[in-house]
Amino acid sequence: MTRSGRTFRPSDWAERLAGVMSPFRPGGACPGSHLSYSPWCVPTALNGVKCVVVNTALRDHEPMAWDFVMNFAKDNELQVTEACLLPDDRP
Repeated sequence: MTRSGRTFRPSDWAERLAGVMSPFRPGGACPGSHLSYSPWCVPTALNGVKCVVVNTALRDHEPMAWDFVMNFAKDNELQVTEACLLPDDRP
């Protein structure tokens, strides 16, 4: 969602961004790591709004990757918020 409240396009932007960030993960890139999302940058939907959850561990381990994600959000006028997501307790 942009700062003006518009839906950001293209519709698969979150998956594309997370795909670009897939090599940045605990322990670094390894063969086949491009086939899964990094646990530090995961596409999801919150309250029906497509977004990417970026763990602050990315900032600590790969500052340039963190800057890339933050600049992507800034350049595209995306809303950014700091949050604490808790795991789902359902079985």
